[in-house]
Amino acid sequence: MVRTVDVVRDAGVDPVLVVVGAAAIEVCAVLPAWVTVVRHEGWASGMGGSLRAGLSAAADLPVSVTAVVVMLVDLPGVTSSMLRTLVGVPGELLQASFGGAPGHPVLLGRAHWDRVAAAAHGDSGAREYLREHQARRVPLGSAAAGADVDIPGR
Repeated sequence: MVRTVDVVRDAGVDPVLVVVGAAAIEVCAVLPAWVTVVRHEGWASGMGGSLRAGLSAAADLPVSVTAVVVMLVDLPGVTSSMLRTLVGVPGELLQASFGGAPGHPVLLGRAHWDRVAAAAHGDSGAREYLREHQARRVPLGSAAAGADVDIPGR
């Protein structure tokens, strides 16, 4: 978790919001003070609920945010350089690709937030929305770089 927020901040993304759920107390204990924590009590409903909570919190920020980068915490191969590449590409709907396969992180321009939130259910998050709206794929490296590692050491 801490590595991920450091990667995001090092890429120049600011502010950094972290949606927490099941292990909120433990996660909050290790997060840097500069992180904005978004508590999502309905975390058991899946990734879609967490995405909706994060988008809602971003919309309520006192600063004008024009886009969000959605980054999962279990992507150890994604670097700050990769994120800088993604946010440096023109577009309102961008999706990282690794070895030709779509993955995370994604960039959602503000004009998409309401529709993404409406489409995000269960564990699908924005997957279908990105596909249906032909998100621009941004190659960020090999498939290994985008590997989702839910359990350390695997």
